[in-house]
Amino acid sequence: MKTTEQIMQDAKRVCPGLALADTETKNKALYAMADALVQAADSILAANAEDMAAAKGRISDVMLDRLALTEARIESMAKGIRDVAALDDPCGRTISETTRTDGLRITKIAVPLGVIAIIYESRPNVTSDAAALCIKSGNGCILRSGKDAWNSARAITDALQAGLAAAGLDPLLVQLVEDVTRESSYDLMRGVGYIDLLIPRGGAGLIRACVDNAKVPCIETGTGICHIYIDGKADLQKAVKILVNAKTSRPSVCNAAEVCLVDGAIAETVLPMVKKALCDDRAAEGKVPVELRLDEKAAQIIDGTAAGEADFDTEFLDYILGVKVVDGVQAAVEHIRAHSTHHSEAIVTEDPAAAAVFTASVDSAAVYVNASTRFTDGGEFGLGCEMGISTQKLHARGPMGLAELCTYKYVITGDGHIR
Repeated sequence: MKTTEQIMQDAKRVCPGLALADTETKNKALYAMADALVQAADSILAANAEDMAAAKGRISDVMLDRLALTEARIESMAKGIRDVAALDDPCGRTISETTRTDGLRITKIAVPLGVIAIIYESRPNVTSDAAALCIKSGNGCILRSGKDAWNSARAITDALQAGLAAAGLDPLLVQLVEDVTRESSYDLMRGVGYIDLLIPRGGAGLIRACVDNAKVPCIETGTGICHIYIDGKADLQKAVKILVNAKTSRPSVCNAAEVCLVDGAIAETVLPMVKKALCDDRAAEGKVPVELRLDEKAAQIIDGTAAGEADFDTEFLDYILGVKVVDGVQAAVEHIRAHSTHHSEAIVTEDPAAAAVFTASVDSAAVYVNASTRFTDGGEFGLGCEMGISTQKLHARGPMGLAELCTYKYVITGDGHIR
């Protein structure tokens, strides 16, 4: 078994070669990686079956859904790689250029960061998304999968490395950490001199551990306590449709809604509609009903579970929704300021003034008007796929695509200039 330090050393050694590769070479590699992924579908599905069997009974059904792979999901992963290949190459892009009065030309150029490490939990598709974005942006990639998904990640990485080799690039540009103990994560966090950027993708505990302990640059990503605020001047049918999508289309992801705020002016009308759509109708259709965690005012209008002290500060990642009645848009904004993780928030309203207050006042990476928070995604934003959703402000915010995996350098061109 290779140690994590050996993996970091190999990544640091091979990544300068990728930084010199032209767009055609990188795209050839990406298409080969996508093809290899599809060709290895049987072995990937067999590895995933091992992971699923080991995880059943230990993690929730919605988390099992995050872990599960199918032929369609593998095809989707391959499509994501091809989509990245079709995007413009971010490397070598001129960001700005100025020429001084004495003729000295100063050019700011986008360049790769170097070696990017990704620590993630039970989503095998992160393996291919991260690798594709790193290769296109000229970066070496170190993947540290959670134990639950390790067999799947190993099979996917094997396929991606085969694609790189077939295209003439070093397969060590994409590596999977073999040690699944917690110590390997700390090795990456302490990888000064090897790791140029660390990106955690997972629950609040993982993200906090990385932010608190990393000695290398680290992006704070992903924990999503996302809010839907139904304004007093909302189209209520539209509001319920958006809420149902944001909560139930895939509750295990970070852009799913966790809290619904309702203007008190329309609470008695809309809350029964919310309960019918999320609870009664779903139960009648044989689907999992949503458990509503209600504040005192909401509990006076509809049946549900009394909200506990932590229910408006929890990323449930399950069929659970916090519900609170507020006194207008400003009160909604104040609640979000107090409880948001700065991921994604939405207002449903037909009042442009309320929408303007909400979008100007809510300090999150993505702020929606009359749309589901489920759109906060690299693919939906036209980035091909994403490395993660950054909830911080430097150097990246929101879905992280190719541009966010680059830094820049200044190239200064003169003709014997001296100072």
